[in-house]
Amino acid sequence: MSLDSPIIIVATRNAGKVREFAHAFAPLGKEVKSMFDYPELPDVVEDGVTFAENAWKKAKAVGDALGLPVLADDSGLCVDLLDGDPGVYSARYAGEDATDAKNNAKLLEALESLKSVEDTEQPLLSPASFVCALVLYDPATGDKYESEGTVEGWITAEAAGGGGFGYDPLFYVPEYEMTMAELTLEQKQAISHRGHALRALVSSLKG
Repeated sequence: MSLDSPIIIVATRNAGKVREFAHAFAPLGKEVKSMFDYPELPDVVEDGVTFAENAWKKAKAVGDALGLPVLADDSGLCVDLLDGDPGVYSARYAGEDATDAKNNAKLLEALESLKSVEDTEQPLLSPASFVCALVLYDPATGDKYESEGTVEGWITAEAAGGGGFGYDPLFYVPEYEMTMAELTLEQKQAISHRGHALRALVSSLKG
């Protein structure tokens, strides 16, 4: 896939995601803009049943509205002991206007309620995975590229780290013996769900 436009719009108002996308596309000489640059555009309702459906819906709506290439992602946390929840509802797990702190608190509350007397001292509560679906859509050509990435880890009862966003302070990465929020941006992108998906997408653009 080729992309002639020097600008890529990322369909998000999440500052953390904007930083990660800008970092990934800098080597290609692409300028990354986001919904912060287009405040007049309404939010796209994410009512898909999969991450990929939500990503495509955002990319198509924003791309057609602006006439520029748009990269959209939908990502979330899938926790084994919660049967895959919060899943596509990760960003609004504690309600439509939920903050990261409220979502994290609800997650810990849900897992604490499942703990048995025998494991109350165990800081690692459940295996979990982060999943990211990416869609890049160019309305000028109709080209569409999809990629997906995952990372496996654990939910820990002991939040740590001031970096990242979302559930990162609770997502423990055994490889580093740290939470995602304790990793540098470079370390995070090397192993994260979004990092895996971005590398696949950027590789296709280079080709």
